Amino acid sequence: MNDITRAYYYWRNKRKFKKIGKKCRIYCKDLDVQGNVEIGDYIHMRDHIKLRTRHEGKIVLKDRSHLSWNVIIECGEYVEIGENAALTEYVIVRDGTHLIYGTKEHWRFTPHIMKPVIIGKDAWIGSRAYINYGVTIGEGAVVGVGAVVTKDIGPYEIWAGTPAKYLGHRTDDAPPHKLAEAEELIKRFGVRPDRRMEDG
Repeated sequence: MNDITRAYYYWRNKRKFKKIGKKCRIYCKDLDVQGNVEIGDYIHMRDHIKLRTRHEGKIVLKDRSHLSWNVIIECGEYVEIGENAALTEYVIVRDGTHLIYGTKEHWRFTPHIMKPVIIGKDAWIGSRAYINYGVTIGEGAVVGVGAVVTKDIGPYEIWAGTPAKYLGHRTDDAPPHKLAEAEELIKRFGVRPDRRMEDG
């Protein structure tokens, strides 16, 4: 994609947001934004993303968060994607669903249950994961590929499965061979700086 094409897509897409920060990479050809969506600085979005709010709902993407291809976020109350968090391909986040317990009425005609979803700073959500209403995912947590998350996840915890279950902590109870592997890789390659941060 050349500079002129990028400039055009950025101009077209930035008008879709209630608020947009600086130096965002939103060169998507297919970006569906409906309602109240605010994005911070250095946001990076791939293509075929849908961000939809209804009524008084609000979606907030904090600085340096990343949405990969085909991410869907649907919001009736509040969804927050934390600073530097990443939602990878085909992740779905919803903060609501239809009432089904306690009634025999058809789900289309029952009230919605709405509970905010908070995805914390530096969290990483694996491809095709589903994040259910009312869930809080802690700072630095990792959600495995295809997981269905229905419970809160603590900081730096690793969860996977359907429904998602706790597998371990990124540092506190990591297997010795994983810690050795991490030590060796960090020694060889270091930890890369965030290239999206402003110079100086």
